Formats: sequence, structure tokens, C-alpha cells
Amino acid sequence: MKLNTSDRKKFRIRNRLKKNNPNNRMRLTVSRSSKNISAQIIDDKNNKTLISATSNLKSLKDSKKKKSELSEIVATKLAEKAKEQKITKVYFDRSIYKYHGRVRIFAETLRKNGLEF
Repeated sequence: MKLNTSDRKKFRIRNRLKKNNPNNRMRLTVSRSSKNISAQIIDDKNNKTLISATSNLKSLKDSKKKKSELSEIVATKLAEKAKEQKITKVYFDRSIYKYHGRVRIFAETLRKNGLEF
């Protein structure tokens, strides 16, 4: 899916509005490629990445899993790390990706494991 520049600006403006929200929620960003998926929980006030998880690990590459299964695994790892740091509320920044397929599976798995967004 190729987006023009005006569409990309809409996504950036939407995320900027959420970032300035006074609810003190962390931002959960998702990025995916044709083979992998990765996610980060970012504290925008301090501009620091608190937690990250990716499917680009050697142990996951050797297991020969489907891409949808990889997104579930990455989501459970991220949720476990978030529970350890007592993060329960985030806002979901899917950037230019539709809420469909692997991104949807990723979000639903996070909700099952206790994150609220």
C-alpha cells in the first residue's frame, strides 16, 4: 500500500495529539516488515524507550513459525515485560499500518495479556 504525503501527515498529526494527552499513558509503537514485527513502549515525556520486543531473534527465526504466530509471541513477551515494570495503560500507535492481519492479532494478544488501550 503506497501512501501519499498528505496521508502520512494525517497519521503523524493523530499521534501527536495523543502524545500531548495529559493521561500519562505510554506510547506503544508497532513496526512490521515483510517477515518480522517489532514493538516498543516509549515514554514521550522523557523521550526514552522503556520496553522493546522483536521477532528478529535467532531463536524465533529457527523455529519456522508463521508470521501471525510470531506476532502473538512478540505480543506476549512485550506484555510480560510491561507487567514487570507495572505498565498497564498505553495508547496504540500503529502508524501507517491498518488495524488488520498481524497488527490486529498483535493488539488482541496484548489485550488478552492485560494491557489496556
